[in-house]
Amino acid sequence: MFVGIVTGYLFRSRKIRFQNGVILTLIWVLLFLLGLEVGLNDNVVKKFASLGLEAAIIAAAATFGSVLAAKLLWGKTTKSPKGDF
Repeated sequence: MFVGIVTGYLFRSRKIRFQNGVILTLIWVLLFLLGLEVGLNDNVVKKFASLGLEAAIIAAAATFGSVLAAKLLWGKTTKSPKGDF
């Protein structure tokens, strides 16, 4: 990471055209390798249903909390006395 920061700092005045393609390709490779690692792990595969349920509950709770916090913040920062979107 440090090497990337230094390289970016040194080349900050130049336009690197292929940068987005390289980043996107590396992200896809990392996601593939992560999926491969999960698929090869017997413990994860056996508990996949329960892990998926837990992940869905956590995601739903996080989304609900974010929406609630945004609504409260919106109500505090707008001039509307109702706080409606």
